[in-house]
Amino acid sequence: MTPITEVEGRRLALSNLEKVIHPATGFTKGELLHYYATTASALLPHLRDRPLSFLRYPDGPDGQLFFAKNVPPGTPDWVTTAEVPRSEGAARMVLIQDLSSLMWAANLVTEFHTPQWRIDTPDIADRLVFDLDPGAPATIVECCEVALWLRERLAADGVEAYAKTSGSKGLHLLAAVEPTPSQRTTDYARQLAVEAEKAMPRLVIHRMTRSLRPGKVFVDWSQNAARKTTATPYTLRARAEPTVSAPVTWEEVTDCGSPGSLVFRAADIAPRLQAYGDLMGPVCDPEQAVRLP
Repeated sequence: MTPITEVEGRRLALSNLEKVIHPATGFTKGELLHYYATTASALLPHLRDRPLSFLRYPDGPDGQLFFAKNVPPGTPDWVTTAEVPRSEGAARMVLIQDLSSLMWAANLVTEFHTPQWRIDTPDIADRLVFDLDPGAPATIVECCEVALWLRERLAADGVEAYAKTSGSKGLHLLAAVEPTPSQRTTDYARQLAVEAEKAMPRLVIHRMTRSLRPGKVFVDWSQNAARKTTATPYTLRARAEPTVSAPVTWEEVTDCGSPGSLVFRAADIAPRLQAYGDLMGPVCDPEQAVRLP
């Protein structure tokens, strides 16, 4: 029998709780749901009012992985949805606004991916993002070197950056910006990526061409485009281990000497939240937003 639980007055059927989702550690679906329930206070502000893209992996990372942007079949009527404009036509997407909706979505076993804009202002960004993606043999160690350069460059423009692991092999930088057309944030991010390549030509590439990327860090500026989404802070990733896209301190970035030093798993997050709070919290605070030059 499928267990039924109640979350904020909503009844949820939680299925296959003993199923192993992250095989390297035997991390089960029940543990996944517990992780999201105990991390919700930090995660929800990063999801609220942003249309959700699901990257589902119900059978773990070795099973079928599929992206879904439209409202999934069987979505309860109490889950908030909204119409989102797209070049190919409007679509209806999910908004995770509360704990019950978060647990419903987590029960589908999904990575959480969100755009840099909110539902009430499509194509108007309130966040700036850089995705630092290392091409082997480069690792997150090299990403940290690039991140420190970008942090200083952004600070020169009055923009304060915050870092998180991608939960995979790279690093993300985010900043809160005053409402800005997505095309403008994209152009600005590309400008800084080009500058980074000029400053560190043996380390950085700003073009997506895969043949140019081995041994370098690709500074992906394109995720600022209105149609793009980025892994949300605190989402679990579809990996063999339950790795998390985890906010990190700039001291941790500076001190990163090996790839393993910035790998965080589900069990690491509660102690980090207790010690630091939400290190990425300022990107959700309109008072922290700055105007791009």
